[in-house]
Amino acid sequence: MAAALKLVCALLLCMLVVEPMATTAISCGYVAKQISGCIKYLQNGGFLPPNCCMGIRALNNGAKTTRDRRSVCRCLQNAARTIPGIKRNLAVGLPKKCGVKIPYKISPSTNCNRVK
Repeated sequence: MAAALKLVCALLLCMLVVEPMATTAISCGYVAKQISGCIKYLQNGGFLPPNCCMGIRALNNGAKTTRDRRSVCRCLQNAARTIPGIKRNLAVGLPKKCGVKIPYKISPSTNCNRVK
């Protein structure tokens, strides 16, 4: 009985230690929220709102892992397909305009599976 109790306690301890370490990729909802200030700029050009660049910086700072960066890449591609009138050249240049370096080109042709 004592051995079984020790085993159960050990398994519970392992679950408590391992579970918090598990991370989920950045969600498309989070990405959409961060880029929402960029939509009008991406459709029409002109003035680049400060909250757009704040969102781009937040995305870049939050995407610490390869999994996160790939998730953000896919979410950006999905957003570009679903939001009407996005100008590709403005999307490609957005990180530079915001002073952010990202390890891939924001483009529908980017293979997000190759993002590191």
